[in-house]
Amino acid sequence: MRQIILDVETTGLYPEQGHKIIEIGCVEVLNKIKTKEKFHCFINPRRDVPKEAFKIHGISTEFLKDKPFFKDIAKDFLDFLQDSELIIHNAPFDIKFINYELNAIGVKPIGMSRVVDTLLLARSKFPGSPASLDALCKRFKVNLSEREKRGHGALLDSELLYHVYIYLTEGVQSELLVKKENKKSELKKEVKEFIEPRQYSYAEDFRKHLEFIGNIPNSIWKD
Repeated sequence: MRQIILDVETTGLYPEQGHKIIEIGCVEVLNKIKTKEKFHCFINPRRDVPKEAFKIHGISTEFLKDKPFFKDIAKDFLDFLQDSELIIHNAPFDIKFINYELNAIGVKPIGMSRVVDTLLLARSKFPGSPASLDALCKRFKVNLSEREKRGHGALLDSELLYHVYIYLTEGVQSELLVKKENKKSELKKEVKEFIEPRQYSYAEDFRKHLEFIGNIPNSIWKD
């Protein structure tokens, strides 16, 4: 089963008021195991980034000036998504912005039927408890050091959400198994790449064996 963990950063809260997507980050998941396939891009919103938004994600108007427009990355973005299930935290927000941009270029919108909202999952699993991405990472002891240092980021938040999603749907033991399988996979790759198979010679080993027992006094193996 292929799934995509997705997150966006924007200039504000309301696309209908002229706010735009400025960053998209996606990571691929196959059978609950995160692969190395990713989609990440910054987008020129053709408008200024308000100070309030900049304080959250640290992406400035100046930084985005030479970045592509959404229409220029739309095909690559949709090709990466394919028809996979999408895992998003507070999904209506992200999907609203994505569909607003798709509608502007005459492309069919993404339906909510293919989306899993981890915010709803968390609220149903832990009613009455904080359910922000930060709060869930702290609950499940997911490392937040990069987010605390760099602030919000679409790709970083997608990476964090992957671990939260595994905890929410499979439990702590499954997350540990995922980490173990990833470690085993990397170890197998290193062994394959760096350890050459040993070459054996039966004749040479037999000669050494005879030489060894020949040096043993009164050896029972000489006859």
